[in-house]
Amino acid sequence: MEHDFLHTCLFFTTNRLSRNITKMAEEEFAGTGLTPMYGYLIRIVNGSPGIAQKELAEKLYIAASTLTRFIDKLEGKKLVERKVQGKSVLVYPTDKGIALEEQIRLASKKLKQRYEEVLGGEASTLLSRELEEASERLER
Repeated sequence: MEHDFLHTCLFFTTNRLSRNITKMAEEEFAGTGLTPMYGYLIRIVNGSPGIAQKELAEKLYIAASTLTRFIDKLEGKKLVERKVQGKSVLVYPTDKGIALEEQIRLASKKLKQRYEEVLGGEASTLLSRELEEASERLER
């Protein structure tokens, strides 16, 4: 076929996977009122109160400027708060953010169940591990 190269192109296949998993994640997180990325950000902040903004960006694999926009939005919703300590900006959960924890965890759990139903638990774990390893090698 003329376009077979698309099926062996890592760029194309990972973007296709990303669109599909993002759609599923957005559907599962819809009930939280948050995007999946905001939900995961809140989970990290709730689990590590006072986390440095720089460390948070590294954990989420996003640019510092992107994280700043995310935190601006979450601060506006009163879900996290920033405190400046010396040269560092630290991020803390608010009571409102902590109250969402269970709902966020449930959305995350439902997402995992949903893709594992399609891919299988073992295949999902293996795919995640292989994608993580490939990302690490490509980032070097």
